[in-house]
Formats: sequence, C-alpha cells, structure tokens
Amino acid sequence: MNPERRAQWVAVSAAVVAVACLGAVVLLGGDPEDTTVEAVQLTVPAESTTTVAPAPTAPAGPPAVERRLSKLRTISGDITPKSIVTSGTGVATAQNMMYTHTVTAYDADGELVATIPDRVRLSDFGIDKEGEFQGAPVEAAFLHDGSAVYVSNYSMYGPGFREGSDECSPSDGVPPSYLYRIGTDDWEIDQVVPVGAVPKYVAVTPDDERVLTTNWCTWDLTVSSTSDGRELASIELGRYPRGIAVSPDGRTAYVAIMGDTKVAVVSLDDYSVTWLEGVGLGPRHLVLSPDGRWLYSTNNKGGTVSKVDTTTGAVVADVSTGSQPRSMDISTDGTALYVVNYGSDSMTKLATADMRELDEVPTGANPIGISYDDSTGRVWVASYAGTIDVYDEVA
Repeated sequence: MNPERRAQWVAVSAAVVAVACLGAVVLLGGDPEDTTVEAVQLTVPAESTTTVAPAPTAPAGPPAVERRLSKLRTISGDITPKSIVTSGTGVATAQNMMYTHTVTAYDADGELVATIPDRVRLSDFGIDKEGEFQGAPVEAAFLHDGSAVYVSNYSMYGPGFREGSDECSPSDGVPPSYLYRIGTDDWEIDQVVPVGAVPKYVAVTPDDERVLTTNWCTWDLTVSSTSDGRELASIELGRYPRGIAVSPDGRTAYVAIMGDTKVAVVSLDDYSVTWLEGVGLGPRHLVLSPDGRWLYSTNNKGGTVSKVDTTTGAVVADVSTGSQPRSMDISTDGTALYVVNYGSDSMTKLATADMRELDEVPTGANPIGISYDDSTGRVWVASYAGTIDVYDEVA
C-alpha cells in the first residue's frame, strides 16, 4: 500500500512537512473510455501547521538494493488478505475481504495482536441508518504516527445496501460505502467516513489532515477531513481509479486510472486535474521515490512496471516482472522496489536506479498486497489464498 502509505519526515525552515511514499483483482480489457474530467471544489483546508513525528530511518547497514530477501515466517489462520499495510511504528494490518469480515493486526514480528470485526452500528457515528451493518475491507492507510488506520470497505452489507461489482459505472446506482478508522491503542473503530461506491485505495496526506479514497464504481476521488470525516471534495477522474501516491510536500496526489493508460495529477491546493499520459496499460498501483522525482506504476493489463519522471511526464523505463503485477512498495532509502506478481505466485525486487531485477522469491498463492516496514526493513506479502509471508532483508 499506499497505497495506497508510508511517510518519511524531514525538518525544513520553521515548519515540518512530511514525505510520503505511498505507496483491481480483475484484468481490464477493451478500449479506454473517453471521460470528461470535472473537479468539484467543496472546501480547501487552510495551510497545515501540524507538527509531525521525526523521520523513520532505514535499517543500519547496506542500502536495500544491496540486501537479499530471506523468508522469516508465514502467517495463516482465518484470513483472506486483500492487502497488508505496515505502520512504520511496529504494527501491521491485513484487510480480509470479502466474506471474512475482519481486519487482523500484527506486531512487527508477525504475532497476532487483534482481530477487528467489520460490524458497526452506523447510527453510532451520526449516520442515519438504523441497525447493524458489515463491511468488506480492501485497503488501508495509517496516520503517520501510527495512532490509527483508515480501512476502505468494498461494499456494505445490511438494509439499504447491495454488493458492488468490479464491472460498473456511476449510472449503475451502486450504493456508496464507508471508510473505518481504527485506533491502534484499543483496536476499536472510532470513526466512519462516507465515500463513494466500491472504494478501493486509501492514502493519508503528509500532514495527516486529509484522507483520500478512490471509488471504483463512481469513478471519482473523495477527499475527506480526518478531524471529523466530512467530505472536502469529490473529483471525477474516469473509469476505474485505484492507486494513490501523495507528493512529499502534500500538494499533489497521483491517481492510477486502471481503465485507461494514464495517471491523474490532482492538485490538493485547488483540486484541479492534469494528466500523465501513456504510463502503461491499466495502471493499478503507484509509489513515489522519497524525493518525489520518480513515480512507479504497476500496469495490470500490460504486465509491466513503469518508471515515470514527474518533472517531465516521460516514461523512462517499462519492465516486466511476472504475470499480473499488482501491488508494490519501495524501500525507505528509495533504492529498491518490491512487486507482487498475482499470476506467478512470486515477488520481484527491482533496483530503482535502472529497474533491473535483483531477486524473485516464491510467495503464497495469488499474492496481492505488499508493504515495506520502515521500522524493521522487512517486507510483508499478503496472498489472497489465505497467507501472509514476512521476509527479512539481510546483508
């Protein structure tokens, strides 16, 4: 993730800003649809004065590009992880969809610390719907101090809702869904945030003031306030938006448009939209280099990983990893990428400098989620078939 997720913090002048490297199950075919882009500005938050935590540091020793992967353990149990996200502060969560209806939390060594059901009473959170409802966790993003994690729910289950679909459009009338915020002190849901239909990826801005959500079936991006969960903006983007990466200065969000070949560049100052064209066939997941210069995209339909110069928009490399590359993450020092190959049951490690393959290791069946843990340098891989593999990076 985060996708879809991790922050690197540096102090500058009189303010502190965060540096974030944030980082579909279906293959999309057919010609991309032409979609009119409309930016709807509801509220533009004032400039943040939030002070954030010190920057995480990479593990001592050689850079990630010079290390090799070694499996530490495999986690199993009553899980069907769609994604895995580490906080950088010693915990990780697996989002178990569709019908497992839980989020499971682990310590840095992979020991289970909590199982959080996705059942809520929406009325407890000021939402005018009576009764109990369930969700279907998809992706997640932590606040940068690790105090809470936001989880998207593919669909809600209960009166007035119906299950979403991977083939859909805004005209289908799929009911909107919600994010849950889970506090990591007690592992309880403490906030519910309305978003669009079939929300997928989630990202938190470096100042922790806004949470961004891509909505698969309403083809838009929801920007919400983390303080009270209210919607700040809804931005139309086109067919099947998914991965999100937020720039180090927090002013730009890059959004993968999986039903096309391009990436939306969303200004978080005024919510206007420009485009990076020709990134790849079916961009799915995005991460940024620590300095924000390079954008990396897994291309679901094309079966490649692209490297894009954000200053020029040029694709400078496009490499194959395995069958159906899905999610990826980047090392804290920015020297290595880690890509899960859903159809190959493997994870590929790439050198970011020249995009050469450094390593490929077997994973569980149908790997779909991945997270690089800033606090340990370990790599976590979630496989849809029901396992989580944890790898050490050894010198």
